[in-house]
Amino acid sequence: MNIILCGMMGVGKSSVGIRISELTGKRWYDTDIVINDRHGTISDIFEFYGEAHFRSLETDVVRELVKSDNLIISTGGGLVLKHENNEMLKRNGKIFFLRASFEALLKRVRADESRPLLKNTGKMAEKLRELLNERTPVYEHVADYIVDTDGKSVDEVAREVIALAEAGESE
Repeated sequence: MNIILCGMMGVGKSSVGIRISELTGKRWYDTDIVINDRHGTISDIFEFYGEAHFRSLETDVVRELVKSDNLIISTGGGLVLKHENNEMLKRNGKIFFLRASFEALLKRVRADESRPLLKNTGKMAEKLRELLNERTPVYEHVADYIVDTDGKSVDEVAREVIALAEAGESE
């Protein structure tokens, strides 16, 4: 079974995924890093080819990763918005929605200029709130588990995900 982490940009999917990998010995993949390594920066992909092309690359990566077992997969913030991706991920995995408050997310992403959906908007907070309001119901719907991250360390969140995953496997 794969452990899939979803949630908003800045919630800590990569940091938590790495920590889960360290604690379990399972291989970790970040869909954004896979795309970046193969196709160039996500900002450049958005700028030169558009969001639809990027979403297509995400689906290609998911199609490849789900062929393996016992992976930790950190997804891009918008990956689970596509139904096809969720169907593939759920065949051999459990989806964990890492949830954070708007305030916590804003604090984490404010200094990051590489976020293509927030870049050059001039209204980062408004755009982040809009995305959060749009995506949260989808995250909640596709998630097998919801893990709140506010006030918790990366290690605490990782251990909670592992405990839930292990409890789910024994059912």
